[in-house]
Amino acid sequence: MKDQRKTEIKVGLTVLAAIIIFLWIFGWAKNISIRSTENIIKVSFRNVAGLEIGDPVTVNGFRKGYVNDMKVLTNEVIVEIALDNDVILKEDATFSVSMLDLMGGKKIEIYPGESSVALNLKEIHHGVFLSDIPAVMSLLGSVQDDLVTVLKDIKITLSSVNQYLTDEKLSNDLKQSLKNFNSLTAEINDLLKQNKENMKLLTNNVISLTENTNRLIETNEQNVSDLLKHMNEVVEKSNKLLTNVNQLSDETLQKQNNLGKILYDEELIKNIKTSLKQINELTSILIEQLKGKGINVDANIF
Repeated sequence: MKDQRKTEIKVGLTVLAAIIIFLWIFGWAKNISIRSTENIIKVSFRNVAGLEIGDPVTVNGFRKGYVNDMKVLTNEVIVEIALDNDVILKEDATFSVSMLDLMGGKKIEIYPGESSVALNLKEIHHGVFLSDIPAVMSLLGSVQDDLVTVLKDIKITLSSVNQYLTDEKLSNDLKQSLKNFNSLTAEINDLLKQNKENMKLLTNNVISLTENTNRLIETNEQNVSDLLKHMNEVVEKSNKLLTNVNQLSDETLQKQNNLGKILYDEELIKNIKTSLKQINELTSILIEQLKGKGINVDANIF
């Protein structure tokens, strides 16, 4: 009887331990905790692509939480993250949905940030979706037709290039061009070798000419400066002379000087014309008398 009771106690303890172990494994798998050691953070994502409730949340690659809940809105998905309260997040923390492994699982990766200001856990933060293999395959599927068209065009282009490069005439022309280029290069090298001394002499002459020019400029620097100074003085005097001439011309046109009065006085011009006319008449009379009996002078001296 006593042994049977011991056996029952052992069986009971074994079952109880199995239940405890099962509950612990189940709670670990489902992220169930009986202690309130988690902070709830809400993050907005435009796309979560396969993320499910219970998926892990890692901080710098180390698992520190899980996805507690998700709510689908019009243009976004609000993901509720349960994060261990020993994780300290800063204001510049980032949240991203990424691939968990090659099997296609998802996780939320958190970079805690380096700011001196702590993250406000009551606000809704914004996260990003990092493209994974399924997303890349989906993108490739969307551009499949374009890729086929591009590959066909590339094939046609390569075929045309091959036909062009395998053209015998083109090949011969290229060979002849390369041969001519080699000949030209050889002739240029021979020309440079033959005229090496002349080129060296020419270079020395250029250097000598440059030195002489510099020396001439340095020697006559004062003379050049004086010449430029005199030229400036001549230019200034010429400007003054032109100014005076313009002033004289303006005064003459406006009858402000004697020349202007003489040139533009109509009465004076009229008198001069009358005098010239009378002189012409007198001259005509004298010429006629000289041709005839001479000049008749009827003068009363006293």
